Amino acid sequence: MTRNRLRVALLVTVLAAAAAVALWPSMGPSMWPSMGPSMGPSDPGTPPVVAAPPAPDMDALRARAALAPCPEPVGDAAPAGPLAGVTVPCLGAPGSVDLGTALAGRPALLNLWGPLCGPCREEMPALAGYAASPGAIPVIGVEVQRLPAGGLDLLAALDVHYPSVSDPDGALRRALGSPPVLPLTYVVAPDGRVMQVNPPEVFRDPAGVRAAVERYLGHRAVG
Repeated sequence: MTRNRLRVALLVTVLAAAAAVALWPSMGPSMWPSMGPSMGPSDPGTPPVVAAPPAPDMDALRARAALAPCPEPVGDAAPAGPLAGVTVPCLGAPGSVDLGTALAGRPALLNLWGPLCGPCREEMPALAGYAASPGAIPVIGVEVQRLPAGGLDLLAALDVHYPSVSDPDGALRRALGSPPVLPLTYVVAPDGRVMQVNPPEVFRDPAGVRAAVERYLGHRAVG
């Protein structure tokens, strides 16, 4: 190897080492390899063992988000339409919700979202403003990216407190035949019909949400 090549090789090695050192401080301790016995010199072929990150404290996240309770059945109406038999976890509290039974006989607005969805973040304050306005139908958020902890974090950060559920196995999306886009909003009629707000839109203010609800339910049904 010539002197020039040796210098280049040495420079590359030094730069690579410097880059590695610069990256490590940005990682949390949970990302560092475990230095257990399996990493000793007598076992060079064993890959590094990476410690799993700690499980999120869901109770603390729920308390911080302070979501309104998930819907419960009102009256004796029987579940109908595509929501019948769809049970999903409540996001704001332990337990599950049978959406068909909980929403039977009354209107509601379902908003499908995820914590990694930028437009979802943009429209949540508008949905919250509508939900708090006189005559509004119940608004229920549906976290569909299987990130309940991240979802609770986002709701708390945005000061959004309407009831929310999650759809970890896609049961609700399958029942609704949802396209693979977010956000998606559905208006549920008292008779169980579920109508997608189409074309999908990102709501900018509570008035836009109310206009969409009235478009599918009419002024009288909204109240």
